[in-house]
Amino acid sequence: MKVLAIDDQQLVLLPLQKRLVELGYEVEIETDATKGLELYEAFQPDLVIVDINMPGLSGLDFVKHIRLTKNAQTPIMVLSGNTRDETITEGFELGINDYMKKPLSLNEISARVKRLIGAPETQHTVAHNDVMIQERCVGVVIPCYNEEKRLFSDEFISYIDKHTGYHLCFVNDGSKDNTLELLYKLQKGREDFITVYNCEKNGGKAEAVRLGMLHMAQKEDLDYIGFLDADLSTDLSDFDDLVKTIENSDFKIVSGSRISRMGANITKESARKIISLTINFIIRKILKMDFKDTQCGAKIFSKDVIEIAFGEKFVTQWIFDVEIFKRMSVHFGLKKAKAMLCEQPLKRWIHADGSKLSMKDSVKIVGQLAQIAWVYRSKNTTNKSTENLEIV
Repeated sequence: MKVLAIDDQQLVLLPLQKRLVELGYEVEIETDATKGLELYEAFQPDLVIVDINMPGLSGLDFVKHIRLTKNAQTPIMVLSGNTRDETITEGFELGINDYMKKPLSLNEISARVKRLIGAPETQHTVAHNDVMIQERCVGVVIPCYNEEKRLFSDEFISYIDKHTGYHLCFVNDGSKDNTLELLYKLQKGREDFITVYNCEKNGGKAEAVRLGMLHMAQKEDLDYIGFLDADLSTDLSDFDDLVKTIENSDFKIVSGSRISRMGANITKESARKIISLTINFIIRKILKMDFKDTQCGAKIFSKDVIEIAFGEKFVTQWIFDVEIFKRMSVHFGLKKAKAMLCEQPLKRWIHADGSKLSMKDSVKIVGQLAQIAWVYRSKNTTNKSTENLEIV
């Protein structure tokens, strides 16, 4: 039995294809609905699974072609994040057989496929985890410098195997140990879900994150892109909470915060905590924003602000997070920028042994903050001058 699945996001199609093939179906996938029409003619599927919101030819246009132009009765299932009643109604009026709303488990999708076209003659008995097909696709940049002993490979692999819609990009920042070899080993067999971006020379965390974010922004099927520390001081489940916040709001950036609160597992060394509080006070004065913790290494961004936040090299090496927020306020204005930014307390954050930032480095940060204040004060002045010229 043959199934054709069409969705503009490959991260949705790949786990779906894998599951149905494991069950014994013959499956073809396509990210371009127009090409999907050609594949429909050549493949002659017993079932079509199609998304609604796709660039160019939409899912409903695809259904119209099958039902009205071809006058074919091939069973059609819609798998979409579009939950509008009028869209669902139009789909059924055009002759679809089922409408499945994302997020949805692969177990339920498989059951619906079996109900609609039956089970394959040769069924495969495979134990399956209940994996969810998500509505959104997320890229995560993980900067790595000499992380051979701190990289939790099993945790990363386990997470992407159980959670669809995630693509991890590990940026090797000129590591001198076996980090690069470890990353390629981690990627093997999961090339569609893991990218290794190799920088031959060490450029610092700021540049590693910047290059990784710009690289991931080129992937058309990603809705949001963020970054996370390799030591998983913020775990992937907590990161997913940041993603849920941004996808259900109008925020452009959601930043994790290590604010101590009831029920949260937040641990720090006491001396580091005192220094952090002092630095954060200075940061709030520079940004003119009431951020409690700009430096948490877990942030998620709407794709349309990636170029604004990461297009130019950062002035500083360690506190580029402050520059990101400053760039937003320079570009959009302080009031609008504040409305785009969200600081969300984490459930868990643990200071990992082997941190690259020493107490001496912390003192240097004050000087870098002064540098940021000066550079972006100049940018603000330039922007205001330009605005005045335009008004005149």
